[in-house]
Amino acid sequence: MGAAGLRALLDSVRYEVLPAKSTEDKVLAHVPRDVVVTVTASPVRGLEPTLDLTGRLAGHGYRVVPHVPARLLRDDAHLKEVVDRLRGAGVDDVFVPAGDADPPAGTYAGALPVLRRLTELGRPFTRVGVTGYPESHPLIQDDVTVQAMWDKREYATYIVSNLCFDPRVLGRWIVRIRHRDVSLPVHVGVAGPVQRAKLLAMATRIGVGESTRFLARHPSWFLRFATPGGYSPERLLTPAVADLTSPAAKVAGLHLFTFNQIAETERWRRALLDRLGA
Repeated sequence: MGAAGLRALLDSVRYEVLPAKSTEDKVLAHVPRDVVVTVTASPVRGLEPTLDLTGRLAGHGYRVVPHVPARLLRDDAHLKEVVDRLRGAGVDDVFVPAGDADPPAGTYAGALPVLRRLTELGRPFTRVGVTGYPESHPLIQDDVTVQAMWDKREYATYIVSNLCFDPRVLGRWIVRIRHRDVSLPVHVGVAGPVQRAKLLAMATRIGVGESTRFLARHPSWFLRFATPGGYSPERLLTPAVADLTSPAAKVAGLHLFTFNQIAETERWRRALLDRLGA
């Protein structure tokens, strides 16, 4: 069951990428069309690079999920403009975090008002994702983050968990949110096979985005990437596979943070699938 469960998780992946100049070419070269691609948004660069890359990848036949952080939206008119543009590109799935822009670009300080507004607009997207935090958020208490998922349950269709490096913490978090009657399916956030030097170089080139800022708040995680043998995705997944594949967990698949190491992530996934198949 362990190998079969892990294969199922690896077959149901989403790749999170950052909208850099080379991202489109990397995705086209290395990502199969049946893998969902999610595109982050940076408070430094705004939504435009995200929307632009989303449209281009959708045009290539990918199922693309843009991040639409609430704090990057100026007002209701801007949200409607973003919705129309994404629907015009054939996008039917969006991820709506609060975002890190401080101060916010406009009237939205959190995700919940945006989710409510999308409902008022007639639920233009079939799927809407929100954030979960297995490891404590640096600024928000754990009970508040769980309550936030409860508050969003009638507007969202799934949860994407943020990074976690401890299988025990991940398993306990899933049990906890289910006990609190948060029943949305979860895409479990896992860092891909990241090389620290490449991660830092990427951050320098594209500016500090949502994912890299989350890592920056947890400097010990950089040490995990830097220490020989300190981190590999399967070291998290293997001991957690029973918790993640339990029917009660309602895990829909993996959300792999590539940090734009896209070729390396897909190479790792294919190699592990081959080993599990053998």
